[in-house]
Amino acid sequence: MVAFGDSLSAGFGADPGKSYPDFLQKEIDARGYEYHVVNAGVSGDTTTDGLERVGTVAVLKPAVVIVEFGGNDGLRGLPVGTTRDNLEQIIVALQKTGAKVVLAGMTLPPNYGPDYIRSFETVYRDLARQYRLPLLPFLLLGVGGHPDLMQRDGIHPTAEGNRIVARNVMRVLEPLLRK
Repeated sequence: MVAFGDSLSAGFGADPGKSYPDFLQKEIDARGYEYHVVNAGVSGDTTTDGLERVGTVAVLKPAVVIVEFGGNDGLRGLPVGTTRDNLEQIIVALQKTGAKVVLAGMTLPPNYGPDYIRSFETVYRDLARQYRLPLLPFLLLGVGGHPDLMQRDGIHPTAEGNRIVARNVMRVLEPLLRK
């Protein structure tokens, strides 16, 4: 299983062993599933970077890939169409390997304006519907906007925030897993 994304997957700013993929591995182990979670998160990556790296994930022949990209696209104000096209190409490439894809959505701070935010969020819902993917609409659900669960930058979760993110991901992921 691969957690494929940006700094939110990489665990930026969290101590070693405290990223959401690390906590996800603990959730998987505790429930008796025999999957190994590979953290393929790279801080700063956009969907364009993810598309360039998709081959390195495909080579692993994962059973499941959690795709978490887009936050950096949005924060940089990149065209929503570019984000959508890149995510679609990532999904298609991973599905061609036989991997089950889980899509983790993102939102943006209110200062980006309601129209941009709405079109940005719609990308995830539309792709999940089109490709019949399990969707976690907002990766940081219950974490984002909670200062006690976020690092000082307000973007990256603390260790406890990452633990909650892993639980959120597990709820969407578990129906795909086999013991």
